[in-house]
Amino acid sequence: MSSRVDADVNLSLEEFSRHGGLAGPHKDGWGIAYYAERDVRLFKDTRPAADSACVRFIRDNAFASSLVLSHIRRATQGALALRNCQPFVRELGGAMHVFAHNGHLAPRRLRAQLDAGVCRPVGETDSEYAFCALLERLRRLWRGVRGVPPLAKRLALVARFAREIRALGPANFLYADGDALFAHGDRRSQPDGRVRAPGLWLLARRCPAGEGSLVAEGLSIESASGGEQHVVLAASVPLTAEPGWRPLAEGELVAARRGMVISSAKAA
Repeated sequence: MSSRVDADVNLSLEEFSRHGGLAGPHKDGWGIAYYAERDVRLFKDTRPAADSACVRFIRDNAFASSLVLSHIRRATQGALALRNCQPFVRELGGAMHVFAHNGHLAPRRLRAQLDAGVCRPVGETDSEYAFCALLERLRRLWRGVRGVPPLAKRLALVARFAREIRALGPANFLYADGDALFAHGDRRSQPDGRVRAPGLWLLARRCPAGEGSLVAEGLSIESASGGEQHVVLAASVPLTAEPGWRPLAEGELVAARRGMVISSAKAA
């Protein structure tokens, strides 16, 4: 989620829990990262979301944020351990960077073709290694300027990275640097068993003052100020029945800032 102003984000995770253990294969841990005051409030657990006391705590306590990333894991690489749960968080250039990936990248080719540089993975997943490789590409840009580098330069680097890992397997990912949210859609396993696009869906919503709330399956968002709110949601499947959801094309990269989509292009 990216929003115009801080929103009280309440994750009951009821629908997410069904995917996280009560039904479906995604039962190998989960995580949620809320940006707050230039830092990140991170919750992770190895227990299925359906059985997690931490999930119940989050359900009963809304945290205010304008940028939130969440992930429920289906383990394909790495042990069932906290170090392998997403989202992953690292500091670079005085900013907190958050990454979550859905897919499976060929591990040997990934490590042979992409240099992770000085960022060493803590766990064993392809997703964390890919995040380290992304940070290596961003390192010079972030360390070469004061503050936040120009969005166009960040977008170009993320697009090139997306093209590289897309050749190694399904590469749906969300990446945030505290200023913008980048969503890259690729392929994922569909209900018919085929691996194809879409891998991500997007919703951009304006909530007028006094009506600044959005309720989705397992998620409610309400403007903390009560004023007009803009929200962008990216998810593996639509979370509401409203018609505004659109599938991202295979290889499409979207950048959102403060609840508005500011760039959308295929990562050629």
